[in-house]
Amino acid sequence: MNLLEYAAIGFGMGILTTAPVGPVNVMAIQHAAQSGFRQGLFVGLGAALADSIYAAVAVFGVSAVTRFIDTQVDLIKLVGGLVLIVFGLKVLRTRPHLETKRNGGAPSFVGDMTAAFAMVITNPAAAFAFVAIVGGLGDWRPEHGNHTGALAMVAGVSAGACTWWAGLSAVVSRYSHKIDDRWLDRANQIAGTILIVLGALIYGDLALELLA
Repeated sequence: MNLLEYAAIGFGMGILTTAPVGPVNVMAIQHAAQSGFRQGLFVGLGAALADSIYAAVAVFGVSAVTRFIDTQVDLIKLVGGLVLIVFGLKVLRTRPHLETKRNGGAPSFVGDMTAAFAMVITNPAAAFAFVAIVGGLGDWRPEHGNHTGALAMVAGVSAGACTWWAGLSAVVSRYSHKIDDRWLDRANQIAGTILIVLGALIYGDLALELLA
């Protein structure tokens, strides 16, 4: 595979791991609706930075992650598929709530970015999600020692996450009067379904390998 393909896969990972409506998404939506595009984007950039760090850990193999993946591919797929399915079911059952009260205070871009970074970097589920997805990529994952391919994939994750946050902030700031809890719920239904399907595909791939 070439660098562009690795970057494209990373881009999809960045979108997939960022899209589920959790606390950071709700925070970004609230800030974009209340204070405009830039405020929502800075919230997202903090989360994107944390996601990029976890992606680098999973793809580059910091702390022997890569060696573990190489020797325990089937176990990673087994656990990773379960993690994605359970996380998808949790997303489907989540009912996010959007506070509509306007905040008259001055925006704090650095503070919001730091808060979002802290929320993601202290969430172990984010790390497990990246390890699970990378472990399930099989031949689509850069081989151990392919640093340029790994860097391209991590860059793709960053680009995918930033694209999501920029798009979300732009849409919310433009249509802030139409954003409500029902809109968030529909977004969760779509994201949760995608995660469950991805987990099922990983199990399908594992079953085909066992039957071969």
